[in-house]
Amino acid sequence: MSITSHQHVSRVVDFFENLSPDNLSSIPLIYADNAWFKDPFNEVRGVVEINRIFAHMFLQVDVPRFVVTSQTVENQSAFLTWDFRFRMKRFSTTGQSIRGATHLHFNDAGLVTYHRDYWDAAEELYEKLPLLGGLMRLLKRAARN
Repeated sequence: MSITSHQHVSRVVDFFENLSPDNLSSIPLIYADNAWFKDPFNEVRGVVEINRIFAHMFLQVDVPRFVVTSQTVENQSAFLTWDFRFRMKRFSTTGQSIRGATHLHFNDAGLVTYHRDYWDAAEELYEKLPLLGGLMRLLKRAARN
């Protein structure tokens, strides 16, 4: 791992762990203009759309916080594992946590060009919602038999 790659990843980790509505304006300092972003609900390109996704997160949940639990860096790529802690604004105000991972690619300027999040929406989110959670658990049990 080069010092430069480590610095780029540290900058991204710091951004995620301190993400707030107030620092969304720094997205162009993290992501390349034409960066590609994909998670279980979105697939977008460009800093304007990436900003929209993060801004929407703050409308949906209270006190969202990413805690990066590990990182692997090789050349211009990184893989982060994380816990996303939050409280739903609707359904339940009980604290929730989603475990996931992010695969990143950086350009020569150290900006993210590729951001792919991996997490199980069924297990980590849907099963925790009223009504839908019961159905998801029922389907999971049926699939095991």
